[in-house]
Amino acid sequence: MSTASLRKDHELIEKVIKAMESTIQLLNDKKQIPESILLPVIDFSKNFTDVCHHSKEEKSLFPALEQAGLPKNMGPIAMMLIDHERSREIGAHMEESAKEYLSSGNSENLINDMKQYVEHITEHLWKENNKLFMMAEARLQYVAQKVDKELNEIEDSKLKELGKSRSHYERLAENLVKDVSQQGS
Repeated sequence: MSTASLRKDHELIEKVIKAMESTIQLLNDKKQIPESILLPVIDFSKNFTDVCHHSKEEKSLFPALEQAGLPKNMGPIAMMLIDHERSREIGAHMEESAKEYLSSGNSENLINDMKQYVEHITEHLWKENNKLFMMAEARLQYVAQKVDKELNEIEDSKLKELGKSRSHYERLAENLVKDVSQQGS
């Protein structure tokens, strides 16, 4: 079905969100978080979540839903586009506060930005998994193969532009989970 690729992305994003939640807790406990954890979190949030995953939705899923009768300027598509823009804004703030933290050790802004990002993305993924994707599966059955092909092509293209691969981000997510748990020990 045409949402399988996107749901798979969500599972990967959720792994990184869990690592971010643990990172927030460590920061609250006054533990030092190294660059080797923060920079991959920023890379993943900016490049995989936004550039790759959101592009797949914005360039394939949303236009297919629009062709199936859902308006782009209101309703679910409009809400998802607003959410994507908000993700970018919070992600940019998080990147700046991570740089500030790495140079000064001041974690207050980073904790706040990471909390906002975790809350926003968690809510956004829930809306997509439990509302939008169900609508898509019902409305896009007749074009599922076309949408699946587009989603894969967009992912390949965006990751190639970044000089990365899906397996790179899968390893990054696994390593983050492991590295963050080691920080807490």
